[in-house]
Amino acid sequence: MIRMLPFIMSVFPLASVAQSQAIPRSGVPLPKTTEVMVIVTAKQGVVPQQIKGVMQEEIRATVKLYLDGKIRQWYSRGDGRGVVLLIDAKTIDEAHAVIDAMPLSKENLVDDEYIPVGPLMPLAVLMGSGPARQ
Repeated sequence: MIRMLPFIMSVFPLASVAQSQAIPRSGVPLPKTTEVMVIVTAKQGVVPQQIKGVMQEEIRATVKLYLDGKIRQWYSRGDGRGVVLLIDAKTIDEAHAVIDAMPLSKENLVDDEYIPVGPLMPLAVLMGSGPARQ
């Protein structure tokens, strides 16, 4: 079983593409969305002074969402161009509502990208149990 890990991980990109479709083409079930990853970057043309003017309010709002359990994890992008948040949400719309209420979003200073994420489906194959039922 362990020897299958390299094979399963080598086909993971294919499995993740198949899972991202609304209707699975390959019969691979969609993972249950457990969080939504949000990538936030400054809009083109926004200068650092504009961001700094709202940053104290943004930090307070972010910490409150973290303490309330809506933001599960938060990271700075390695290239310094923004943040990555894991939002406790089951849909993109639910995560959008959280981000749209943030000060930088209200001021229309940032762009955001939403990616629903869930359990790594190939692991069910490794466990021999097949896909988990929702």
